[in-house]
Amino acid sequence: MPYLSKITVYPIKSLDGVDISQAEITTGGALRNDRRFAIFDTQGDYINGKNNVAIHRLRSTFDLDADTITLTQPDTLESTKFNLQTEIPRLTTWLSNYFQTPAELQENLSHGFPDDPQASGPTVVSEASLEQASKWFPALDSLEMGRRMRANLEITEAAAFWEDCLFGAKDAPREFAIGKVKLLGTNPCARCIVPTRDSQTGEVYPQFPKIFSEQRQKTLIAGVERSPFNHFYRFTVNTFIPATESGKVLHLGDEIKLL
Repeated sequence: MPYLSKITVYPIKSLDGVDISQAEITTGGALRNDRRFAIFDTQGDYINGKNNVAIHRLRSTFDLDADTITLTQPDTLESTKFNLQTEIPRLTTWLSNYFQTPAELQENLSHGFPDDPQASGPTVVSEASLEQASKWFPALDSLEMGRRMRANLEITEAAAFWEDCLFGAKDAPREFAIGKVKLLGTNPCARCIVPTRDSQTGEVYPQFPKIFSEQRQKTLIAGVERSPFNHFYRFTVNTFIPATESGKVLHLGDEIKLL
């Protein structure tokens, strides 16, 4: 039986993640602390990996119990700690200086800041899928592939691309459970420019989307719903968590079952 082997939340959208042993579902159907904050410019647009390569070189570590973040400059390796409740103005100034543009930090404790508001739950992938996908690129390993894809939930004891059975046809999400939490698998996640870059340096891997799409199409397992694949640069599964699941908790070791 496939089970949950890794839970990762990203307290500030586009910055480094934090591995945790359990995650509570918020009232908005997100994992608590996942994409809780996002960085915006003065036009209200995200400052993220899609539009600012400097974000890849910025290292961040979080203490969720103390509600702090420590940021490390890539050039000087100087580290600075900030409290995420009391030092937001100081943190905003630091980020503005780093990105060399005025920045604003916004918080949403209920929904966070998902890429897809219609599928605001955690993204899901199997360990075997990350391992298989990394083999398409000789310079990458499964750990780096995981950092590039930034999934929330990894599962083990499942074949490569097993997670593709967790979604159905367009507008017909498939219900499954992880432990006591019910989720709806909505679609295979359309990838952006971020996975093409080294997660630590921002260096671009040549022809990454082309190679990925070709291999993804070749390895699509039999019986998978094909209608969501308008292209094959899609990987990991987007989900939606109903309001009935608010307050429930995902734990490492929880089994995954189709309902």
